[in-house]
Amino acid sequence: MKKHYVLGIVSLLILALFATGCGNSAPASNTQSQTTVSRSTLEKVLKTKELTVACALTFPPFGFKDEKGNPQGYDVDLANELADSLGAKLTIIDVTSANRIPYLETGKADVVMADFTRTLERAQKIDFTDPYVVAGETLLVKKGSGIKSVADLSGKVVSVVKGGTGSIAVKKDCPDSTIREFDTASDCVTAVKNGQADAFAEDSNLITYQAKMNPELEEVGDSIVTLEYNAFGVNKNDQEWLNYMNLFVFEINRTGKNAELYQKWFGKELPFEINPGF
Repeated sequence: MKKHYVLGIVSLLILALFATGCGNSAPASNTQSQTTVSRSTLEKVLKTKELTVACALTFPPFGFKDEKGNPQGYDVDLANELADSLGAKLTIIDVTSANRIPYLETGKADVVMADFTRTLERAQKIDFTDPYVVAGETLLVKKGSGIKSVADLSGKVVSVVKGGTGSIAVKKDCPDSTIREFDTASDCVTAVKNGQADAFAEDSNLITYQAKMNPELEEVGDSIVTLEYNAFGVNKNDQEWLNYMNLFVFEINRTGKNAELYQKWFGKELPFEINPGF
């Protein structure tokens, strides 16, 4: 009798330990699953009512600072439209071509709106929305320089923005030219003005604007690349946010807001159609 009693106690203890072990494992599993599920940027912005957008504020008219230090420009206006659509307070942070992707990857920005050309190399690190503006690549030179196209850059110094796409076509079509990288577009323009560079290769929208703002300079040549499609950059694997941003791009084109803002800053109509007619 005593023997059976002891065996019963042991059995009950074993069952209790087993049950305790099972009970502890479930919360651990739940905790693990909760920590591995990241919150969408859209969900975060809607909850906090705060939106952080990275713009290049040394890239007029896409982005620049006015005399009071306030962000202005085409991309800045589009960022305000995005914030309004979300009912969120907008914070603009200044980025360069070189650090746009790191700002996304480290969570410093919810979206990059900075004349961002979609490329396969960049798409390995971040996701791009549908394009909101299309451009070529042209040259900005001093009037009377004798440079009329990329073929005339042999032996010349060409300024480009570090981290941009300006140097790619120049190196391909005129390998004996010298490329000088600068941090900002303003630095590149200044380099042409003071003789540090013979030409500035960049987005044709920006070059057209700079030629208009600087009477001693001119835009020359046809585009040295096939058309480039500029889009907004978002973090990878955030499909909900990407879906929203794509619909935002569609809406600013459908309503004519994008065309209105482009006309405001560039003084002309959008040069190329963006969305298909559906």
